Amino acid sequence: MNRWKLLVKVLVTSTLAISLSACSTFSQNKEKETKDVDVTVSAEQLLKQGRSQSASGNYEAAIKIFETLEARYPLGKFAEQAMLESSYAYYKFDEPDTALDTIDRFSRMYPRSSRIDYALYLRGLVNFNRGGSVLDKVFPRSFSDLDGVRKKEAFHDFQKLLTRHPDSKYAPDAAKRIGYLRNALGGGEIAVAKYYMKRGAYLAAFNRAEYTIANHQGTPAIIDALQIKICAADALKRPKIAADTQRVLKLNFPTKTKFSCKFK
Repeated sequence: MNRWKLLVKVLVTSTLAISLSACSTFSQNKEKETKDVDVTVSAEQLLKQGRSQSASGNYEAAIKIFETLEARYPLGKFAEQAMLESSYAYYKFDEPDTALDTIDRFSRMYPRSSRIDYALYLRGLVNFNRGGSVLDKVFPRSFSDLDGVRKKEAFHDFQKLLTRHPDSKYAPDAAKRIGYLRNALGGGEIAVAKYYMKRGAYLAAFNRAEYTIANHQGTPAIIDALQIKICAADALKRPKIAADTQRVLKLNFPTKTKFSCKFK
């Protein structure tokens, strides 16, 4: 029984020590925040300070100021603007997940904001420029090789901006990026289809080529997709499909009818 009492006493003491340590750490953080950001400044001054830090490239300091502004003045135009400004700062500070979370929170809280078009545009930029792994930074890959999920998200973000806010000042740039993304997505599909062909997975290659033809019209990937479909159909003993696809290729791209089915 004495051993159990001793164990309980040790556990209680340990828990109390952890709690006191946590309180001490929280107190120190609050004290540090108070020193870092002047508590006497107004919301407008905080916004100016945050923008100044952001413009200077000191995004970490800007984030702290914007979040302090939002915490002290949770209602009104300054909190709304601070949330949007901190989204951009997180984006530039290479914190894409937090940037996206903040943008989504802004869109939920201020769906009728006059800056909602910028929020959609910024979301697209975050996904468009989102970095890959550490290896990608050491050995950069082409844009078409990067994660297709991120490219598709960026495509949908920019498409949503054009659909909902066609007159936005960000619309022209979004349209250009959509064109680039459409080509990149098509190129990504072709890369996968060629991989299947090299491995002898002809049905998978055929399906990927058909998907590309159906979803990426008007992109350079269409030529490759038609050629792969012909090769895959031949390998699958589907001569009629191969012949029909050959006629489509000749009709639309007469100079691209000669090609090899050996994919390296």
